[in-house]
Amino acid sequence: MPKSPTTITPPTDIDPYRLAMVAAVTPNFLVMLDDAGRIEWVNPSFEEHTGYQLKDVRGRLPKEVLYGPDTDPETIKRINQKLHRAEVIEEDILHYSKGGEPYWVHTYCVPIGTQQGVAPGYIAIQNNISDRKNSERGLRIAASVFDRSHEAILITDQSNRILDVNPAFSRITGYSRQEVLGLNPAILSSGRHSGEYYRSMWRTIEKTDHWRGEIWNRRKNGEEFVELLSISRVHLEEPGQYYHVAAFSDITALKNHARELDRAANYDDLTGLPNRQLLEERLRTARDHADRQNRSVSVCYLDLDGFKAINEKWGHPVGDQTLRTLAERLTRALRSGDTVARIGGDEFVLLLQGDDNHEAVYRRIFTTVGDPLLVGDQNVILTASLGITRYPEDGSDAEGLIRHADQAMYSAKEKGRNQYHFFDPGLDEHRRNQLMEITRALENEEFELFFQPKIRVTDCELFGFEALIRWNHPQKGLVSPGEFLPIVENSHLEVPLGQWVLKEAIHQMNAWKEAGEDLAVSINISAPHLMDRSFADYLESYLHSHPDVAPGQITLEVLESTALEDTHRASNVLERCQSLGLQVALDDFGTGFSSLTYLRTLPVDIIKIDQSFVRNMLEDASDRAIVESVIFLAQRFAHPVLAEGVETMEHARTLRQMGCNFVQGYGIARPMPAGKVLGWARQWWAKAQSGKTGDMLDPAVVSGKGV
Repeated sequence: MPKSPTTITPPTDIDPYRLAMVAAVTPNFLVMLDDAGRIEWVNPSFEEHTGYQLKDVRGRLPKEVLYGPDTDPETIKRINQKLHRAEVIEEDILHYSKGGEPYWVHTYCVPIGTQQGVAPGYIAIQNNISDRKNSERGLRIAASVFDRSHEAILITDQSNRILDVNPAFSRITGYSRQEVLGLNPAILSSGRHSGEYYRSMWRTIEKTDHWRGEIWNRRKNGEEFVELLSISRVHLEEPGQYYHVAAFSDITALKNHARELDRAANYDDLTGLPNRQLLEERLRTARDHADRQNRSVSVCYLDLDGFKAINEKWGHPVGDQTLRTLAERLTRALRSGDTVARIGGDEFVLLLQGDDNHEAVYRRIFTTVGDPLLVGDQNVILTASLGITRYPEDGSDAEGLIRHADQAMYSAKEKGRNQYHFFDPGLDEHRRNQLMEITRALENEEFELFFQPKIRVTDCELFGFEALIRWNHPQKGLVSPGEFLPIVENSHLEVPLGQWVLKEAIHQMNAWKEAGEDLAVSINISAPHLMDRSFADYLESYLHSHPDVAPGQITLEVLESTALEDTHRASNVLERCQSLGLQVALDDFGTGFSSLTYLRTLPVDIIKIDQSFVRNMLEDASDRAIVESVIFLAQRFAHPVLAEGVETMEHARTLRQMGCNFVQGYGIARPMPAGKVLGWARQWWAKAQSGKTGDMLDPAVVSGKGV
């Protein structure tokens, strides 16, 4: 049944003016509507709050001026239905001011008419309830956050008794809400933290009303976990009344992940030793400590001698186990506070602090490395080369100290196995100055390529030229490579200088091609240049920019004596070069420790016998035997052989009898500038056509006279 309209009896003993005063001063909004629901009159409070003047709203429906985009359609529908039935309306509804600001009102609307002796219509009394609505909304949000938060939340009173916990608390700790109500949060204590830790925490809360930090607690099942905890003291309006609200997240997995990341970033996967990054950090700390204590620090770069043979004979898993065993031995051999780090491969760096007798430590290191190791099914004795630099005598930064120890290690290797060598800062300063001079020379285009011919011994055919770098020094004149290439070796200039040689040689081949001659050229490539990641891409790009140069006319000469550390990777790079059409020569064959390994694993088209064996082979039986052996091996592997250092007719005759295919040396011609190559080649071809070259036994030909 519809609700009957309220009967309003106007007072007869009150001045109507006084009633109008009530309508004018009340903070409530008063709205009078006609029987069609249109606004007839509003009071000043309505005007002040909504921004609408009476003249703005008179004759308009409330929905035309007061409703907005978020006003509830269902509430509007109920109000319209009750207006149609002339029923009392009591609703909370969202209105909008003239400026578009939303506000909530509680509307109480009653119909009036003939019973009151007035024209039919409605009187609406509205109270602004925005604050209450916002509070209710805030409470609903807070309750939702409390219930749905992924963080555990607990509320305690002044005595630190638990008043409430949320579902996340139960999920993280394993305790239900009913189990913990009224208890102290100390039920979660892991026992890891001291009483002073908790007292300090509460002193901070007393002082600042807040504390935040990490804390270890224990779940109901006894499992420990680490949480990120935040405690806030919430004061009420009553003096001295407050609660504690604690929120925490279980960060155990995050902490474990952080430890894993730290280990991955700072420790070697294979041995568990510090890696280069952590070593540099510790070295910086050690330098600072040495400065404060007026003490020294030794940085030792250790490289195992011939370790690659273990990987090649027994495989990488056995090699890895050998490195792990050696890492454990080195760690035990050092003192507390010293560091052993693995830089990569079979290279370690030892950081020794203090001014004690390090000579004894160096000997102990060699003894540790030299103790027999069970490798595969047999005992193996390893040796090492050790490079050492000392701070503050060497005042470099952490990176520089490691680099200098590395340089000293190479000097130790040159002495022979099981040796150590100290870095000399004075010599390094001299080398830096030399490198700066070479850098300027590269920028000023002071370098030049010379070319030395290579001849086929069977018919004296010109086989090609080898590109050899020279330095046109502005003061010293022409400088041979033996004076500056050792300085460049293992420096930042090795790759840029190698790229210059590669680019200049191809450029020169292109120039000869344009001059009508198609000449083959071999180019020396150092191991660091070959192993540079951009090598093959750079070479391919430069070949594309010189399409007239036939790749098959280019031979890359890789020094066997450079002892490439990663033959697998080197093989991949060389195979890619061969796929581009280039030839590969193994230079200085026989001078390294792993000649047969390289011959077996590297993709090689030609083998060059080092001139040190060729030059003395006529007088030295051992050198002659080496030359014969190299030629024999090359024939077995179906590789042609080129001998360097051919200086006499007898050398040429003997090499031809041994089965050598090609020769080069001063006996043919000395290296010459690019501008003289075409003239020399044309003279040689002219002699060949006239038969004056004979069978390579003509002394005039062998000595190079007349050509």
